[in-house]
Amino acid sequence: MVFSTYTFILMFLPITFFGYRVLSLLKNSFYGKLWLVLASLYFYAQGSGKFIGIFIAIVLFNYFVGTMIVRAKESGRGFLAGLMLTIGLIQNVGCLGYYKYTNFFLENVNAALGRPYTLMEIALPLGISFFTFQLIAYLVDCYRGKVDEFSFINFLVFTTFFPQLVVGPIVHHGEIIPQLEEKSQRLFNKDNFMLGLFLFSIGAAKKVSLADPLTTFAQGYYANIAAGDFYTAWIAVLAYTISYYFDLSGYADMAIGLGLMFNVKLPENFNSPYKARNFREYWQRWHMTLSRFLSDYIFRGVYKRGSGSFNFYSAVMVTFLVSGIWHGAGWQFVIWGVLNGVFVCASHFMSRNKLAMPFAIAWTLTFAGVVGTRILFVSDDIGQTMDVIRMLFDFHQFAGLGLKEIFTDTVTYAAYHLYTIVLLIVASCIAFFFKNTGEIKQNFKPNFKYALASALLLGLALSQMEEVSDFLYFQF
Repeated sequence: MVFSTYTFILMFLPITFFGYRVLSLLKNSFYGKLWLVLASLYFYAQGSGKFIGIFIAIVLFNYFVGTMIVRAKESGRGFLAGLMLTIGLIQNVGCLGYYKYTNFFLENVNAALGRPYTLMEIALPLGISFFTFQLIAYLVDCYRGKVDEFSFINFLVFTTFFPQLVVGPIVHHGEIIPQLEEKSQRLFNKDNFMLGLFLFSIGAAKKVSLADPLTTFAQGYYANIAAGDFYTAWIAVLAYTISYYFDLSGYADMAIGLGLMFNVKLPENFNSPYKARNFREYWQRWHMTLSRFLSDYIFRGVYKRGSGSFNFYSAVMVTFLVSGIWHGAGWQFVIWGVLNGVFVCASHFMSRNKLAMPFAIAWTLTFAGVVGTRILFVSDDIGQTMDVIRMLFDFHQFAGLGLKEIFTDTVTYAAYHLYTIVLLIVASCIAFFFKNTGEIKQNFKPNFKYALASALLLGLALSQMEEVSDFLYFQF
């Protein structure tokens, strides 16, 4: 089930919300939380029904392992705690590896050894990359002594809560569990509900009105690159870059808004990443909960403070290599991770050596790097990446033309693709110059102005929901 659909907005959400509100009136909070868990499992089953049993088994297994780790640590049995952590990590990484990377492994074995291994028909479970990282963080925190025992129902809400289950934000237990244990959590909060509705409306408009049309244009080009030209290549590449931001940040806005409706505050996930002056800052602003996970559980596992620059830069490269592999099963994702690691290392090197470029130059180089790595990210393979890059700098169609003819061709092309170009310009201006959602909500007040804005944005989104369009990160 997708947030930006009539089924979700007009049926699932009202039923889930009012059911929770009614059950929350009972003295025992267990029933309201159970309702949330069941609704979340139903939500997940609509997108990955064949996997629902395995998903439940994974959640239960991780609760058992986490509890064993906590109890072993409390009783001083460090070996048992370490053993249980190892078992839990093997289960989570192994499950992710099987579903996501088995065929990638077989493809490379076939290519390297000439073996005729037949690829397996393995459907990728919805959201497995996200909830796997969340469970790994939970187990590691148990081992680090950051987790106290809490009720089973709170754990189930923490792991299955539908707003963040599929595409994040990736949350820590310490951000969610304390909220669930507060008595005020199950009381209706008008301010939270209105802010949640406002954020959800912004996210829906981002997704449906901006991201989807730009993504459709870009995907049309990538589906038949040979039929494209210089103009189409540039618009498609820029459209994909912008649409990925609005698609994923739109999902985050909707998820955070939904959480607030149920009095659960989810962490921010985007902070105007395209305003960054270097790649270090870019990754502090883009998909921040993923960056936080990679920093806390990968980078800090490799880097030892005071061990020197080589260890530091090596840890950065390992972190982004893991990020690349996590994002997808293909060599283009490995190279994407390596390139991002190199760019982040370069940013750290300049900062450590007090080197700086004028902001305009630094921003231009950073955004060019973002566009370039996005081409690699969205391509089917490295060959397609090279085809796109060649077309971006293929000027043969202008051979023999004067400036007047080139100008006429450009204007004619723009006229035929006016809607996409205007939409791209509007979306770019919003991304580069306007306040982001986190900044806007700081001044939020539940008054008529914001109610009207919510109605207009949600109405705009609803009027354009002609067909179901998955979020781009559903494939990860």
